[in-house]
Amino acid sequence: MLKLNSTTKKIILIELAVPITLLIVGIYHGLMQTLYRSGAYQGSSFAKLDYYQGLTLHGVINAVLLTTFFASAFGKICIHYYLKKETNTKVNVVSISLLLTGTLMAALTIFSGKASVLYTFYPPLKAFFTFYVGLALIVVGSWLPFFNWIYIYLQWRKENPDTKTPLAVYATLTNYTMWFICTLSVAYEVLFMLIPWSLGWTDTINVALARTLFWFFGHPLVYFWLIPVYTMYYVFLPKLAGGKLYSDLMARVVFIMLLLFSIPVGLHHQFAEPALGKTLKFIHMSLTYAVGIPSLITAFNLASSLEYAGIKRGAKGLFQWIKKLPYLQPGNFMFDYLICGLILFIFGGLTGIVNASFSMNKVVHNTAHIVGHFHMTIGGPVYLGIIGMTLFLYARLTNKKVFAERWASISPYLWVTGIFIFSSGLMYGGILGEPRRTNLGLSYLNPEHPAFRPDWVISTTMAVLGGILMTLSFLSFAVSFFGTVFSKKQSVETPFELPTSEVYLEEKRVPLIDSFKPWIIITIILIVFSYTPVLVTMLKNYSNNPAPRFQVDNPTPEK
Repeated sequence: MLKLNSTTKKIILIELAVPITLLIVGIYHGLMQTLYRSGAYQGSSFAKLDYYQGLTLHGVINAVLLTTFFASAFGKICIHYYLKKETNTKVNVVSISLLLTGTLMAALTIFSGKASVLYTFYPPLKAFFTFYVGLALIVVGSWLPFFNWIYIYLQWRKENPDTKTPLAVYATLTNYTMWFICTLSVAYEVLFMLIPWSLGWTDTINVALARTLFWFFGHPLVYFWLIPVYTMYYVFLPKLAGGKLYSDLMARVVFIMLLLFSIPVGLHHQFAEPALGKTLKFIHMSLTYAVGIPSLITAFNLASSLEYAGIKRGAKGLFQWIKKLPYLQPGNFMFDYLICGLILFIFGGLTGIVNASFSMNKVVHNTAHIVGHFHMTIGGPVYLGIIGMTLFLYARLTNKKVFAERWASISPYLWVTGIFIFSSGLMYGGILGEPRRTNLGLSYLNPEHPAFRPDWVISTTMAVLGGILMTLSFLSFAVSFFGTVFSKKQSVETPFELPTSEVYLEEKRVPLIDSFKPWIIITIILIVFSYTPVLVTMLKNYSNNPAPRFQVDNPTPEK
């Protein structure tokens, strides 16, 4: 049972509804990107928004706002539900105020055309200072609930010294520990580098250092998106499938490994960075491969859990359990979102090995292949897990029946089909050298342009077809979600419950695993080991060769 005070419940509902509303804009610009890039629409702007404004909106809304708002809402639910303790209402009010204010500032700056810097906001691309201030407010707003949860958890631990921390709580606290550590770098970048530079207080900026600080944050950001969905996989999916979680202990090991290895791997995004030596890149490449271990553990653990569910449903052959899972089962739409995301994540993980390899990365670096990969990972399990759980939580918290649930159940299958076509086209095009972030329709996909590339027609057409299916999938979900939002409450009050899985193996509590302190210490040691020489190199190179001031009307550096 979950009992929330009215203010906290309203805040959670806002954190669920606002990003889904913004997602309308994010999905729309995702579709427009495919039309621009394929040449189906040849122009640099549409509806008074240019190509890079749309690309920035798509990235910021889908990758930052949707995920940050949801993580805050989902974290509150897990803390309340499993620890049976109220979070501080005043902290929640301040947090949502900062999140909404930061979102409004960043959005208005982008819409005004003064922040077309993409979601990575690399200098020398410069935004108006309100964009950076908005991002800073969002980061601080996301920190506040975490500090409150730590206090609540420590209280709970004193009252229950020998009780195993509930898995959902364990995952949530691990995720936000990683989030707090990694956002310190981007907070420094924004507050002490980008804002002074944007305001004209400094003439130059250390571009390579700014990129490095971003990817110190940027790669663990992926796991900040992913861990809430991992939580759903481990805590809810076996129950929804009709089975049990195979191993709770190994699930905890996975979350520990994601904490340890998510941050000191950022340089694999900078393999083409000339300011860094190959030794440093090799260290980060090796640690990146270590991140694959928790993925393999998860694959085994969840496959065992789902196989048990299939056997309970009557499966007898070696793989018959796959057919016995409750696809499109009435009243069980969350299973569809989680299983479809899991399928996509398998292929996303495999393509990620290409990006992590120093030699193979050189073939696909900064090409459309990268975009195809992260749409299979982030656009797969993260997107589907978030929107599916948003609908589930919103309906339960408001005591409403899910509107047009059949449409909601069909949506993830449409999305999987669209992503496979879309990402396959992008990755194929990337191997052929198709660049990312570029409005190809103005040149390479314009038959009248001397740079026309007919070999990219197939790949970009696939991206359009996939994008159309993905848009239809979102519309199917949106009908169900907004229909639920504006529907009437049920006359009979239904108790709020989360579909928590039982555990198949009876495993004792392991104090070392159930403690956060040693793993945080090891994480900090790994970060110091992997990033100290990187930062020293960046600062040394910049002090010896400061970058000249960037001139908008003249790309030639000043002497």
